[in-house]
Amino acid sequence: MFNEIMKWSVIEMKPTVKEILTYHDGRLTYNDHLIFMQQKASPILFLGRGNAKIDMYRGNFDINDQLTDKVPLFISQTDVTEAKVELTFSFETEQYLKLTAKLDQSQRLNLTFDLLKSDWNRFWIRLAAITDEKIYGCGEQLSYFNLRGRHFPLWTSEPGVGRNKRMQTTQIADLDHAGGDYYNTNFPQTTFISSQKYYCHVDSFLYADFDFSDAQYHELQFWGIPKTLTFETATTFVDLTKRLTELLGRQPVLPDWTNNGVVLGVQGGTDRVVKITKRLLARDVKLAGFWGQDWQGVRLTSFGKRLMWHWQADPTLYPQLHEQIKTWNQQGLKFLAYINPYVANDTEMFKQAAGHHYFAKNNLGEVYLVDFGEFECGVVDFTNPAAFEWFKTVIKTNLIDQGITGWMADFGEYLPTDVVLFDHSDPMEMHNKWPLLWAKCNYEAVHEAKKDGEIVYFMRAGTAGVQKYTPLLWAGDQSVNWSLDDGLAATIPAALSVGMSGFGLSHSDIGGYTSLYGNIRSKELFMRWAEMGSFLPFMRTHEGNRPDDNFQVYDDDEAIDHFARCSQIFVDLTPYRKAIVKENHEDGLPVQRPLFMHYEDDPQTYDIQYEYLFGSDLLVAPVYKADQKRWTVYLPDDKWIHLWSGQAFGQGQHLIEAPLGEIPVFYRRQSKFVAIFKQLKEKYGND
Repeated sequence: MFNEIMKWSVIEMKPTVKEILTYHDGRLTYNDHLIFMQQKASPILFLGRGNAKIDMYRGNFDINDQLTDKVPLFISQTDVTEAKVELTFSFETEQYLKLTAKLDQSQRLNLTFDLLKSDWNRFWIRLAAITDEKIYGCGEQLSYFNLRGRHFPLWTSEPGVGRNKRMQTTQIADLDHAGGDYYNTNFPQTTFISSQKYYCHVDSFLYADFDFSDAQYHELQFWGIPKTLTFETATTFVDLTKRLTELLGRQPVLPDWTNNGVVLGVQGGTDRVVKITKRLLARDVKLAGFWGQDWQGVRLTSFGKRLMWHWQADPTLYPQLHEQIKTWNQQGLKFLAYINPYVANDTEMFKQAAGHHYFAKNNLGEVYLVDFGEFECGVVDFTNPAAFEWFKTVIKTNLIDQGITGWMADFGEYLPTDVVLFDHSDPMEMHNKWPLLWAKCNYEAVHEAKKDGEIVYFMRAGTAGVQKYTPLLWAGDQSVNWSLDDGLAATIPAALSVGMSGFGLSHSDIGGYTSLYGNIRSKELFMRWAEMGSFLPFMRTHEGNRPDDNFQVYDDDEAIDHFARCSQIFVDLTPYRKAIVKENHEDGLPVQRPLFMHYEDDPQTYDIQYEYLFGSDLLVAPVYKADQKRWTVYLPDDKWIHLWSGQAFGQGQHLIEAPLGEIPVFYRRQSKFVAIFKQLKEKYGND
């Protein structure tokens, strides 16, 4: 009886809608958090008209908007009931828009908008901010983790080479329309988390620009009217992340075979793969398998070694691939491949698909051809159900049935804005949605082949919703150098920001990818990147776009031995890594976490973007500069043990010995995994 009374008491104490959602005199509050506040000189909504001009060149977009009208809107009518708040917005005497605020079944706040006058295609909303607030998320951001003080256009594209307009690499790349900027990303997402412990997620694939530069408000701009703004609060960042991923979806655990070691990026055909594999195995490199992106043939361009893009095994490079994969599997080695949602127009597959009208069209009704750099491709039109099913069949037949256990699901961000789609949807809106359709195509192919839990594919393009369709990200095409915006260092805020956007499993090309304008991968860069790879959920290398020009690990005995050590550490960490990957699957907590996620009371942790917590019990501070023997590390308030020396440390900045092979890593002395960490020290540490 007592228990029954307690249950009833809990129900009675549940807050009412009016206690959660309040409106008074221009102020909308949710869970005591101010969402917006209208003042006479500061409206919260604007409508506008604009004409966009967008030029695409090989996945890089030049976006310009000519704004012809912009009007501020003010609340003219209010209708507050037990269930919702309705606000009508007007300019002078005319009504333009209605905003409805109400709670869903999970007590999330949803804002929706009804346009009362047509022909307005620009929309701004200002959300309340405080001066010292921090903002994180917006998908994968590689230059800045705390987004406060800047604006971020949200449009999926090539990130560009260099990504820093002050650097010579980017300036040279800009001459070929290939240079990036700090906000360019494959994976933009209209979601952010505030240090005030709330998230805002916008259900929209429209072009957007989130501006966090004003001290008093965050201004979110959309080229159209967004469907819904969703807010939720929590008392901790851990709980807030759980709530966000309940909304967006979570990744599955990775297949067990991924814990067996490195997935080696290697090309050149069966004989070369076998030769290199034998050499590495002989020196104790732990290999889970290898990734042969040239499984479907090679073409050479001025950019470097490219692929055939016709998604079937090349019989010259990889004769009888199906049987060879069986042999590799018997040796405990998996074979991974490469695919993307485009087909080169000089292939037989293109002719067949074009005959079935599987490609998007241009305004003349012809196949729309996209320039990918000295060759052109058709865009598989995922809005055409027949084309979607056909490409799923390509994946199931030409990859899965061959025995291929995983692949890089590349691109997804190239949809042109002047393309004509099968369902006649607006390509301006479908552009940001395209990565979701590409992810879903891969997901359904694996699921229908009944290979869930066995196959892993990894994508670089993303948006809200890919969380439940994509098991793994990679951070895209970093330069093979030490640059902060586009090198090894950039992959750290990339993983942290996408983790705060609800996607918790990411990794990067060990050694980087892009070699241009004299950037050549060094031995030291590869070795430092491999050290970081030991403390990621998935460990994979890449030969890069110009393999013959750049350092390759299999050509140097010292590097191989260092690589073997890194791969062995990765394998020895398996019990801990599996636990935190499972935590991501069950609770949505990213594997790589910002320090403040577990140390909220430490103000210094909120601006640290080049260290991360690997789970809750390991702190990793990768060395991202050349010629470093020591490295400065900040440790939050806890009892930390240096993994390699066993030395104890407390809160504060510490100068740590960091020779090659000893990436600065610390574990919490109270961790339940201490036995594993001590074994690593005994096996690999120094005295």
